[in-house]
Amino acid sequence: MNAIITDWLSAQGMPNQYVSITALIIGAMVIFALAHISYYIAKHQILHIVHKLVLKSQNTWDDLLLEQKVFSRISFLVPLILLLVLVPIFLPTESLVSDILIVFAKVMICFQVALSISALLNVIRFGYRQKATNKYLPLDSVIQVIKLVVFLVATILALSFILNRSPIYLLSGLGALTAVLLLVFQDTIKGLVASIQISANKMVAPGDWVELPNYGADGDVIEIGLNTVKVRNFDKTVTTVPTYALMSGSFKNWRDMFNAGGRRIKRTIIIDIRSIKFYNNDEINELSKIDLIADYLNKKRQEISASGQTANDINARQLTNIGTFRAYIEAYLHAHNKVNHEMTCMVRQLTATSSGLPLELYFFCSDQNWVNYEAIQADIFDHLFAMAPHFSLRIFQHPSGHDWQRN
Repeated sequence: MNAIITDWLSAQGMPNQYVSITALIIGAMVIFALAHISYYIAKHQILHIVHKLVLKSQNTWDDLLLEQKVFSRISFLVPLILLLVLVPIFLPTESLVSDILIVFAKVMICFQVALSISALLNVIRFGYRQKATNKYLPLDSVIQVIKLVVFLVATILALSFILNRSPIYLLSGLGALTAVLLLVFQDTIKGLVASIQISANKMVAPGDWVELPNYGADGDVIEIGLNTVKVRNFDKTVTTVPTYALMSGSFKNWRDMFNAGGRRIKRTIIIDIRSIKFYNNDEINELSKIDLIADYLNKKRQEISASGQTANDINARQLTNIGTFRAYIEAYLHAHNKVNHEMTCMVRQLTATSSGLPLELYFFCSDQNWVNYEAIQADIFDHLFAMAPHFSLRIFQHPSGHDWQRN
């Protein structure tokens, strides 16, 4: 074709010194025009038809192909391949422009193929996430490694085209750079090993709630990558943690708490020691009106009666208000429909301090949702704080300015 253009220009009476350069310019313009037309047809005509077919399809995998721009990346290969085919036809093979355009086309094809493969791998990743039954497969890390290898191969091929050398020639020189490559990719290698170990040991998976205090991470895992793990904190910020940090350090995973069916509540009520006392018969009779401890008080009165003693005898076995209140809390928790009764539920005394006598409540809430959990916990302690005066007990708190004003 270049000879035809040259002959036509000579026939038009163009001076010989301008024929070659003009034929070169015309050939380049024709090549770029045809490449542009092919790209327009592929991008705006054929791809438009493909989009319509995808939207009408009932499948989901083709929607992912559209979302990840697989078709768009493949469509860009059309003008590049056409450029590679047309250059030897319209341009003289021995010209510098021809060599530059051919090398440019080959290099661009290498990286465009790599980008297309990367988009296809993204389709596999998102498709797996939608239908995965095993969350512990380190697919993200494996895909990132494959992408790294694909782009590494594309780079080597591109360099071989630019330097006009065989790829084997370039690969032979990588042996001497092994130490440098290990140094450059040390985080990648450690991340790959860590992600495999995390998956094999089922230590963490996307969706797990984890805590890593050293990195300020406290929230849900959204992605486990080759080099980093992304954690969306509860304040909606995202913390990026090195993958190997999960293996080299310690972290807390709340997954088993959700699987167990209960979320622990462990809080104390501090009782003013000066309010602790024995009950007399009248007070016991008044407390018997409380249904939750009516059976408990009857049992205790029977035990006292069987011993031939009375509740008013200072030397006899007597009921204390703190013990009765502890029995009430236990009965209240066992009767609560939001407490998991198959898990540990107890009320115990801790060592008395200068602030008073701590009563620790240790039980598990059956609703693990954070908002509901906090509301249930607050309702329980609201009730117990309000009930304490009925047992002649005072909840301890440090005096405030209001207390000094009142006195």
